[in-house]
Amino acid sequence: MAWIRTKFGRTRVSGDQNQDRLSDLPECIILHILSFLSIQHAVQTCVLSTRWKHLWKRIPTIRLNSFQFRTLKIFSVFLSKILSLRDTSTAPHTFDLFRHRDIEPRLLKKFLNYVFYHNTHLKHLGISVNGDTALILSCVSSCRALTSLKLSLHPRGRDPTETLFPNSLNLPLLTSLDLTNFAFCGDESGCADPFLAFTKLNTLVLRCCKVMDAQILSISSHTLVNFAMHHNSSLLAKIKLYVPSLCTFNYTGNHHIHEICGSGLSSVKKVNIKSRRFSASMEDALILFSWLLNFANIESLTVTSTILQILSLNPDLFEVKLHSLHKLKSLKVKLIQIEEGSLLLLMEDAMLKKAAAKSPKEVEKLREAFETCLEPPAIPDGIVDFLRQNSPSAEVNIRTKYPSSFNLKQQIEESIKGAKINDYRSRFSVPSSSKLPRLSLRSSSSVAPASADKSASEAAPASATEPAKSASDAAPASAEPAKSASDAAPASAAEPAKSASPYLHLCLGEKDYKSSNKGEEEKHQHNTDSPLQDNEL
Repeated sequence: MAWIRTKFGRTRVSGDQNQDRLSDLPECIILHILSFLSIQHAVQTCVLSTRWKHLWKRIPTIRLNSFQFRTLKIFSVFLSKILSLRDTSTAPHTFDLFRHRDIEPRLLKKFLNYVFYHNTHLKHLGISVNGDTALILSCVSSCRALTSLKLSLHPRGRDPTETLFPNSLNLPLLTSLDLTNFAFCGDESGCADPFLAFTKLNTLVLRCCKVMDAQILSISSHTLVNFAMHHNSSLLAKIKLYVPSLCTFNYTGNHHIHEICGSGLSSVKKVNIKSRRFSASMEDALILFSWLLNFANIESLTVTSTILQILSLNPDLFEVKLHSLHKLKSLKVKLIQIEEGSLLLLMEDAMLKKAAAKSPKEVEKLREAFETCLEPPAIPDGIVDFLRQNSPSAEVNIRTKYPSSFNLKQQIEESIKGAKINDYRSRFSVPSSSKLPRLSLRSSSSVAPASADKSASEAAPASATEPAKSASDAAPASAEPAKSASDAAPASAAEPAKSASPYLHLCLGEKDYKSSNKGEEEKHQHNTDSPLQDNEL
């Protein structure tokens, strides 16, 4: 028997409870556990036991990020020692190097020599450096066993030149390709098709890329399932897709929205479209509308409010009968505030034109409102109903990290007006009216936002400040409806309506002190999230 000290005092435990079971694990299991850590954390962990002292030398994964070191000099010394002291009999299958700013030529050559020496065993390779791009690509082309490749290459110094993607690159086993800051050369027809050689490609991510001597980027693949484009150049005018197996499409726009055409787009099930840039044109609006027609069978659509605003610029949009989106199950909207830019001016102009169709007094009243800092709605009137016209049972989620920046009650009323839906699943009892269905209010902050509707906060029970566990959860049995809505809502308003298929969630998230500190830390961290998701939002 043994005694251990806890916060409740001393407790007697049996000998088997005090046993060090971790040290009894087989070495292969410990190596597998350590492979999930960055190499510097793995080295630190091996100090805990004399048996583990040299285990880090045989870890099959090497992940190094210069942001995780106090200085670049410390990072360079650490990388050099790792390459020198590793067990040469153990070939790594994963090597991920992220070096902020320029990398020393001597260190780059040492790293590339190590990669070249183990090129027959290397499966996953990631390189993000400023250095000799030709030397790097020459080394990469020798790694014919690669299944995953992630490259973010820039010349040394502040040269903004994109890296020319080699058409001769042949990696027959490659299934995942992630490229940043590359240029693709076109042929005599003005079309670039750089990925034909990758016959097993499953995932493709392009960031900050462009085409040279061409206007069209063609992507032909029978195996491609996931495709993402983030912040690519406006010189890349059109994307031609021949991807019959494509299921997921992610897009983050910069100052331009690219035209997309081709075949096989009806297979896409999930589409994410984001834009934090506030420059827009009528051409962008028409392109977005064509996307809705091309991605006819999507089941999940995620957009920012700026995308909905651009889409609403199409003249007579709500008079169009869509022949797509029949299978839509989920519509997610992330609210973003517009402070300036051409999109704001175009939205105001569109609102004035609609007012002019009613009467000159409406125009004058609206102009005065704009002069007193009235902003166009983040979710244009009727746009949600337009997208759901062929799938009225689709779930709608409206989210924002900054609820104090929006008049949420007004935004919701405007976005669902005319939806002809009388019931929504509700987590808490809130005031209802003939115009506004009951909403599910979910907040990730412990304090209700200042902009939340006062009557809604009065109606919510004491536990309303806790986030909802699921969309189908019912309110506690003790939840009482608001007094102001007691006449309008039945006594069972707090219970979930099983027959109500369409429902809407309003998800709020105020930034607290902890999250703001976390944001400061994340500014210095390399992006390790899914390559398909752009983390700007």
